[in-house]
Amino acid sequence: MAVYFYSTIDTYGAFSNFSTHGVELDGQWWPTVEHWFQAQKFEDAAYRARIQRALSPKQAAELGRSRAVPLRADWDAARDEVMYRAVLKKFQTHPTLRELLLGTGDEEIVENAPGDYYWGCGKDGTGQNKLGHILMRVRAEIASPPGPP
Repeated sequence: MAVYFYSTIDTYGAFSNFSTHGVELDGQWWPTVEHWFQAQKFEDAAYRARIQRALSPKQAAELGRSRAVPLRADWDAARDEVMYRAVLKKFQTHPTLRELLLGTGDEEIVENAPGDYYWGCGKDGTGQNKLGHILMRVRAEIASPPGPP
């Protein structure tokens, strides 16, 4: 059995990057993971700040999809680790979310995003489900306390 999520109002909606669980990254507070992730696509500091101030994660995503400002040159290579860093921070920051994630046991986690074949499973289930894989990686990491230094 798998755990599916997409809408923020679903049982596992907090797994969505649109959930209103802010994170502090790079010394700044971000309203959602989506805000921080979208801002990381750009080198332009003013544009990143504009994304940070977006009134909703949807608006942050729209700004992140704009190609009026050039993407950072290494974005394709960096995006998975950028996402991992933000998702890990979210579950380290919010204890209730950590418990929700750990409560999924060893179930597969799937972002049921019909239009997204990279981060989600896509309309027909053939997507790469990268966000689901990152959530499972974070789950394994937070389930195993670090060993002695």
